[in-house]
Amino acid sequence: MQNLSAVKILHLDTNHTLLWEQLEQAGFTNEADFISTKQEVENKIENYHGIVIRSRFKIDANFIDKAKNLQFIARVGAGLESIDCDYALSKNINLIAAPEGNRNAVGEHALGMILSLFNKLNNADKEVKSGHWNRESNRGSELDGKTVGIIGYGNMGKSFAKKLRGFEVEVLCYDILPNVGDENAKQVSLHELQQKADVLSLHIPWTPETDKMVNAEFINQFEKPFWFINTARGKSVVTADLVAALQSGKVLGAGLDVLEYEKLSFETLFEGEKPKAFEYLLQANNVLLTPHIAGWTFESKEKLAQVIVDKILKMYRTT
Repeated sequence: MQNLSAVKILHLDTNHTLLWEQLEQAGFTNEADFISTKQEVENKIENYHGIVIRSRFKIDANFIDKAKNLQFIARVGAGLESIDCDYALSKNINLIAAPEGNRNAVGEHALGMILSLFNKLNNADKEVKSGHWNRESNRGSELDGKTVGIIGYGNMGKSFAKKLRGFEVEVLCYDILPNVGDENAKQVSLHELQQKADVLSLHIPWTPETDKMVNAEFINQFEKPFWFINTARGKSVVTADLVAALQSGKVLGAGLDVLEYEKLSFETLFEGEKPKAFEYLLQANNVLLTPHIAGWTFESKEKLAQVIVDKILKMYRTT
């Protein structure tokens, strides 16, 4: 095993303290830089063997070229879309992510969104606090008896399906990988899912294949009006097309933890002027919005850090 004291790790974002502490206890040399610009980090990155980052900036080919001694990039999160993965792998740089760390949080959040939308909890709460006691207009729907369709059946999709076991629902899943269905969800074709689903929940990464996937054509292929949940990536949805479907009744309601307009850092919302489609989402009573927090719990913060530590240690123990 490599002498770990010779391995210098640069931490570019704050994380749970256990990440730093356990790496230090294992013998690694930790350094932190939470304020330098990307260019300033590039100027010194050749001095480091590992990077720990959340979503502060994109790690592109130019950055990787300057990181001449880099052995790994660890992202404390589920996805790696902020990293030029193909180029990093071509340079023999190990890529580490932690989808296991926040899958439970995402599953719970998706379920919470469905129950809130079905029972109009956000609207009813707002009305009561405004002095209105409207019972009939806030009559809800029950999840039992519905068919829930999950697109993307990896860590997040499986966690969500497991949460649904307490309900009398049919759970269908679609994934580009074969044979991922289990006791919690039946794997079907995309066509069958679109024919049967009353609820659609996305649990897919953002890739060229999933970019703008949920558009007017995709939505109109559903046989029935449906409820839509997105705790995955905002850029997989064409918001203007979703709004049109909400206005027509094709989409009965939407729970959106992520938005098309988010910057890649996920820390701020708008890349430019506030779009008209977003103005509609802000006013719609059947739309529930949260600020990319589905995987953002106190428990997941610790779990994410622990998964990253474990994977870094495993990497060096096997080299």
